Amino acid sequence: MKSLLQRHLLAVTALTSVALAAPLATPAYAAASPAVKREVSADIDGRAKLVQEMVDSIYSFAEPGFQEFKTQEYITTILEQQGFTIEKGVAGIPSAWTATWTHGSGGPKIALGSDVDGLLGLSQVPGSPELKPQVEGAPGHGEGHNSGMPLIVAAALATKDAMQKHNISGTLMIWPGIAEELLATKAFFVREGLFDDVDACIFTHVGNRLGTSWGDNGGNGMVSVEYTFSGQTSHSAGAPWMGRSALDAVEIMNTAWNFRREHLYPTQRSHYVITQGGGQPNIVPDKASVWYYFREREFPSIRALYETGNRISQAAAMATDTTVESRILGYAAPNHGNRPMAEAAQLNIQTVGMPTWTEADQAFARAAQVANNRPITPLATEVAPLRGPIEGVSLGGGSDDIGDIMWKVPTITIGFPSNIPSMIGHHTTAAIAMATPIAHKGAVTGAKAVAMTVLDLLTTPQLLTEAKKYQQEVQFASATYDPVLTPETQPAIHLNTEVMERLRPKLEPLYYDPSKYASYLEQLGIPYPPAPVAGN
Repeated sequence: MKSLLQRHLLAVTALTSVALAAPLATPAYAAASPAVKREVSADIDGRAKLVQEMVDSIYSFAEPGFQEFKTQEYITTILEQQGFTIEKGVAGIPSAWTATWTHGSGGPKIALGSDVDGLLGLSQVPGSPELKPQVEGAPGHGEGHNSGMPLIVAAALATKDAMQKHNISGTLMIWPGIAEELLATKAFFVREGLFDDVDACIFTHVGNRLGTSWGDNGGNGMVSVEYTFSGQTSHSAGAPWMGRSALDAVEIMNTAWNFRREHLYPTQRSHYVITQGGGQPNIVPDKASVWYYFREREFPSIRALYETGNRISQAAAMATDTTVESRILGYAAPNHGNRPMAEAAQLNIQTVGMPTWTEADQAFARAAQVANNRPITPLATEVAPLRGPIEGVSLGGGSDDIGDIMWKVPTITIGFPSNIPSMIGHHTTAAIAMATPIAHKGAVTGAKAVAMTVLDLLTTPQLLTEAKKYQQEVQFASATYDPVLTPETQPAIHLNTEVMERLRPKLEPLYYDPSKYASYLEQLGIPYPPAPVAGN
């Protein structure tokens, strides 16, 4: 008889096994006209200046999740001027939006998205190999999300031109990933019907190579939840017996969870921060909160981990004679990329190839690696091979809420080379290159691959048929979408409000002004590449 762990690990690999055991009945090919693809590639090259301005501008806005209002205003203005219909505040999220444009009658509707939020505390002077905040304690683009939407806009505008010139029917819908670093919105987008009439979605994410994948990528789904305990205040010295400490409850919950970790599957990842711990030591806290991320590989195990957290919170409340309430702040489904779409995109990726890096680009990458004691790895010159499902057993890892859209419509993520190798994700080192020529060139390159793949989807009905068939017969055979959101769960739009109210006045003087400066580096007076440093 198999142990629970054996059964669990067998279940973890079920998705991979199904994907590998179910070949497509008809291979999918990138079949749009090569001549039209060359046209959109040249069109995007002609928009390289616009891409640079967008990349640098969004970098300078430095907006964290749910506070992407300047980014919203900036990008939607550009798209509205190009004939797109803008809807703001979609899915009850003020900083979210969609931009839609249709040509002809009928034709597929293709969604194009990328994340736009920054991370708290990762402010960084761009182009400086050494870590140096622009504004101490301010947010910054330490994940490189400032580069994705410029890529999408350039791809969409080039595709729009081609659709008009060659009378290709269809609809383009551009949408931003809001608060992705909080994994807090895409499940709401799906719940509120933003993708109900979409035929396929292409998503992008920054990296240091151009590539894509299909199937299970080995990451985890996740629930983000905050537990708030309520007790009774008292004087900690004079009458502590009258108090019921909410902070005691938080600490007991955390201790209990840490003991429980030994008896959880190795595929789980869980972490927490105390978001409210009381006012001062001599007053028993009557309110205290702790924020947890619960990550697991599959829908049932994600839900089970979340329910375990709920039970432990109730036990902590019972132990301290307090009460507890929980609020879901975000959710992310496990990722599953669409195979036919990924195969079509890979052919375009191979056609486009990597950017042509200059000696200055390579020198800058090396300087950043040396300055931060990172492995010395040159900028890549070859595209990444197409990746299929993770082989063997995955012990889990990070999360991305694009997974929720992947379980709604056929979707792939195309990674593009706007950052340099060896940097640390969710870290200031990952912001160093994100308003430099490396970021600009990578976004232009990625835009070409995206636009070409959109053309394939618009002009090759068989590709969409195979994409939907794969989703129904392979992806949906492996699992059933099961988010933990309830009808009452609302987006956590309050997050980061106080941070930006306090810091936006300090950031505004640093906003990039493309009418005066050719680049953000020029505005800041930063040489590119920097002068060599010792060991460089």
